Amino acid sequence: MKTKVAVLVSGGGTNLQALIDYQQAKGNDCPYEIVIVISDHKDAYALERAAKAGIPTTIRSPYSVMGKEVAQASDRDTKRTAVSNAVLEDCKSCGAQVIVQAGWLTVLAGEVLNVYEGKIINLHPALLPKFGGVGMWGHHVHEAVLAAGEKESGCTIHLVSGECDGGKILIQKKVPVMPEDNPDSLYARIAPQEHEAIIEGLLLLCK
Repeated sequence: MKTKVAVLVSGGGTNLQALIDYQQAKGNDCPYEIVIVISDHKDAYALERAAKAGIPTTIRSPYSVMGKEVAQASDRDTKRTAVSNAVLEDCKSCGAQVIVQAGWLTVLAGEVLNVYEGKIINLHPALLPKFGGVGMWGHHVHEAVLAAGEKESGCTIHLVSGECDGGKILIQKKVPVMPEDNPDSLYARIAPQEHEAIIEGLLLLCK
């Protein structure tokens, strides 16, 4: 039996694409099946990637879950919980057994963390515990790594806990930081490692 997977996305979806490509390349030998892709941004290109692969998608932004007026009047924690509860219902309804955060920017909160304890992984574009936490995503991470004069960076796959970028580290892949690097060139070196790491992380969960 294949492990049913929900993938959470917010942006371009290159790591989602890596998971889709692996699933398609392996066919019946792939131990997982992506059954839903959930985005917290309605314009995420990842949604198009999922649609091209025939994977159901849904949008779970604060606006879509709470309505515009309520969302605008709510604090961050309330919005996180509302989105998280909607994600939990989506995952339950499609029978997802594990959850992969592939560039997902909403910090999950509440019951979903209990129901899927030990079954949610996140990809972070740096070597945790360095350069993690609120505000550390995408190019912000690479800018911080360069500003700190680090000699290496990379990516981390970790189990998701209630703490932003907390949880047990499962996989880390390292790349050198070059003297001439900018955020784009550093990201370009890390991205292929992310694609490998997210597949390896999901395969671990499938076991």
